[in-house]
Amino acid sequence: MTADGPEKLERPPRISDATLRDSAHMAGVEFGPADAAAIAELLVRTGVELVEVGMVSGPDSKDADLVLATHEAVTPERSMTLLVVRDRRQVARALDEAERLGVRHIMYSIPTSEQHAQLKLDSASPKFLQALARSAITQAKERGFHVTFSGEDGARTPRERLVPYVEAGFAAGADRFRLAETVAYLSPWQMQEVIADLTAIDGSEIEIHSHNMLGLAVANSLAAVRAGAQWISATVGGIGERGGNAPLAELLTALRVIHGDTRFDLTHLTELSRIALRGAGLGEAFQSGPTTPHAYETLPAELVGNQRELRVRTRLTTALVRWALADAAQDVDVDAFTAWLAERQERDGRPLLDRDTIREAAADFRPVPA
Repeated sequence: MTADGPEKLERPPRISDATLRDSAHMAGVEFGPADAAAIAELLVRTGVELVEVGMVSGPDSKDADLVLATHEAVTPERSMTLLVVRDRRQVARALDEAERLGVRHIMYSIPTSEQHAQLKLDSASPKFLQALARSAITQAKERGFHVTFSGEDGARTPRERLVPYVEAGFAAGADRFRLAETVAYLSPWQMQEVIADLTAIDGSEIEIHSHNMLGLAVANSLAAVRAGAQWISATVGGIGERGGNAPLAELLTALRVIHGDTRFDLTHLTELSRIALRGAGLGEAFQSGPTTPHAYETLPAELVGNQRELRVRTRLTTALVRWALADAAQDVDVDAFTAWLAERQERDGRPLLDRDTIREAAADFRPVPA
């Protein structure tokens, strides 16, 4: 944002959404096929280009139903599935399962930090990681998959370790690299430096997948775009492991407010939030900022598929009552009616007032003659 208005991005980012993969693997979250289809369809209507769904490590994937439901809703071309990478034979089994499910886009998750590589692969050797990535990517490209490869815990991976790994992946034929801020670690200005090292690689296409433990997921995602990243990964409501992910509603409204980006249809965001929160077993109080039922407005409520509501118990004012009665058939003395209504609420201990109940009460109001 500048004094002259929104700062236009030279190359606005493309958006992928990991709700049906990252969020779906949180403890207590249960998305069924119907939820998957509804979420995927609304994401695509919003303008999200790629819906990430499920995780496959070998035969008989537990996420098969989610993957197939998403394919049915938005086609395999608009979805992507994560394949776990541990060794060459395991990758081959995962690719077999991906082919069985009709997957077209895959994303390999390979730990790149010394800590995660040693823990999950039993080797922190950079040469081993590069060889593993080359083998996995080559196998997938030979079968015709579009391949994104990820640096799990990439944000904590030193430059001298990360850059050669990314270069090796692109040399093997990968289509895109995702930097995963698995452990929130970077400030926005540090993120710009890390991403700039990656976008400097010839032919690179870079995506940022940021977690929100420090509350910086959206800021770091926008910083990554400033440094040349072409993709941002988000989730509905920011629901996800390890403090959550970059929340989609905040991200898209930030792109509109800060950068004047009007490519996305934001009217689906509130419904998306409700479906995702239901699957996560959370109530509406956990909705993202732009879609919460109680918020000051950065953007009009209708723009994100929400609506203006009045909910009040004790702080009833004539201004609120006047707004509630706007365009109503009732013609009442607002000052007298407000005092009468406040007295009735206090006397009866009635629940929250909303617009409809205020209008109904106005029909019952009989002012005391002067």
